[in-house]
Amino acid sequence: MNFKSLLLGSVAGLVAAGGAQAADLPLKAKAVEYVRICSLYGAGFYYIPGTDTCIKLGGYLRADLILGGAGDYSFRQGSSAGTNNRLTDYYHSRARQDLTVDTRTATEYGVVRTFADLVFTWDSTSVTGSTPSAFSTGSASLGLYHAFIQFAGFTFGRTVSIFDAPWQSYPAGGPDTLPGGSNNVTGINQVAYTADFGQGVTASIALQDMTTAAGGQSNLFNTNGFTAAGFITGTYGANDWGGTRSPDIVGQVRVDQAWGLAQISAVAHEIHSAYYGTTEPTDHPADKWGWAVQGALSIKNIPTGAGDSINLQAVYTDGASRYNFQSLFPQAFFMYGGSSAAYQSIGVAGIADGVFGTIGGVNTGIDTVKTWGFRGGYTHNWNPYWASGIYGAYAQLKYGDTGKALICAGFATLAVAGSTCNPDFNFAAVGINTAWTPVKNLTFTADLSYSVLDQKYSGFIAAPAFAAAAKPAAVYELKDQSSLQMLLRAQRNF
Repeated sequence: MNFKSLLLGSVAGLVAAGGAQAADLPLKAKAVEYVRICSLYGAGFYYIPGTDTCIKLGGYLRADLILGGAGDYSFRQGSSAGTNNRLTDYYHSRARQDLTVDTRTATEYGVVRTFADLVFTWDSTSVTGSTPSAFSTGSASLGLYHAFIQFAGFTFGRTVSIFDAPWQSYPAGGPDTLPGGSNNVTGINQVAYTADFGQGVTASIALQDMTTAAGGQSNLFNTNGFTAAGFITGTYGANDWGGTRSPDIVGQVRVDQAWGLAQISAVAHEIHSAYYGTTEPTDHPADKWGWAVQGALSIKNIPTGAGDSINLQAVYTDGASRYNFQSLFPQAFFMYGGSSAAYQSIGVAGIADGVFGTIGGVNTGIDTVKTWGFRGGYTHNWNPYWASGIYGAYAQLKYGDTGKALICAGFATLAVAGSTCNPDFNFAAVGINTAWTPVKNLTFTADLSYSVLDQKYSGFIAAPAFAAAAKPAAVYELKDQSSLQMLLRAQRNF
């Protein structure tokens, strides 16, 4: 009995001691959940730890140098590039960081996707005026090009327009200011739905916020606000839009297959003005609807080489000029040049959706502006490291008879005898580029382009002084203008 009691006591003591030691040990840590590759949506996606959502981070870093143009990457126009004097910049530079965030989750309703594209940019500044000169501000900027949700065929948020061709306004590279079609590469707010019929055939419809701030509306000139100072900048009156009433209504049908792509787009665009004068009793013109239609064609894998392509598009607009002279094209501009018959020459161009005003005490309705244009490009791959592109664009703008009468009534106040008033104009651009990719995702590009403004005014004007361009009050010859510019770019994608 004594031996049994001793044995039980010893076991109890050992158990108690073991329990005390176990209590002193740390608790077992949770297993580390490593990031897993998500192969459902292509390369670069990973599962967010603890979720069934896949994410991909991407973007690029870019450094640009622009010789002879304006901004990044435009033809020579406006202050100060268009002044053609000591205020003119011979070069511009830009540094940009782009960051994209793409998430996707499989659900019983299909894939839920979100996508955001944030752009951080530093641009060189420009100078205006003289004694003293003033430098432009806001050289550092933040942009939000895309921010949308996609679910069950719907797109909600900010992205490119379904009216656009997939290459935007860059059929084979080129400047930001090629006319001949729409371009909303910086994004617009919208609600869209796309139906997929299989075999690469889709149809889409969208409601798009194309207000002036979004880059979707051109000018709506009220010539009751015409001034000589405005005319020499291409502004033919007060830009007199009213409040928003209806979004643009856009439709598109596309066939996208191995041989290439074909697309037809159409849009209805409401023109809703403010008042003839500054207050409500001055009345207002009735609303009008503008419209545009565009066709696009891309041919891939052509006989000249693997990966070669031809991109073409054409557009016609009536009261929706920004779908031709696109969001990055200046909507009113001037270009100065030399002259043997006057102090200097000047070319001006004003783009508008419509014109209204007062003639002989009688208020007019809105006279819509009509345009057409086309652009195209060919890209050839010499080998995996070198590629070249050639491109061209042409666009024409015509004002209606009433619009011309309203603008020309103001033009008469500064025209020299014998001059001819016609605010119509044509614009053309051609260019060539070569890109070198020494290693994957690192590309160096040189792009040379030439632009021409074919304006329809003729004769001379007695223009007022223009302080921002350092121009004196003098007689100027109305004359076509041209611009040669080059882009040098280094870009690393990731």
